[in-house]
Amino acid sequence: MADEPQEKKLIIDEDWKVKAQQEKEQLKNAEKDKTPEKQAGKERPQLPDANLTGLVSMLATQAFYALGLIRSKDAKDEAPEPDWEMAKYHIDLLAMLEGKCKGNLDKDEAAMLKNTLDHLRMAFVELSK
Repeated sequence: MADEPQEKKLIIDEDWKVKAQQEKEQLKNAEKDKTPEKQAGKERPQLPDANLTGLVSMLATQAFYALGLIRSKDAKDEAPEPDWEMAKYHIDLLAMLEGKCKGNLDKDEAAMLKNTLDHLRMAFVELSK
């Protein structure tokens, strides 16, 4: 009995295969999640909180752009023709917002919206002369 060769038992740990497969899947998912900006090392800055000021600012910017008061870098030397219809549309959106929010805004928000509309309306009238 002592001279009989002992059979070697081969113990296969199946758990390592599962772990290796999970790691492969995680690497695949990480590669899919990378956007071109992240791959180039350029990440988008964090966006500000959504609030009334941001909305008014966005609509006012569009109106100022339509009036030709804000220009892109490419057209900074040109005097663009105002897009009256688009400017009026954005001013009207702000006026509608003011009407719908009446009584629900705090003092600062109401003043900011009113001043923005006043500036846009004055600019529209001045440029249309």
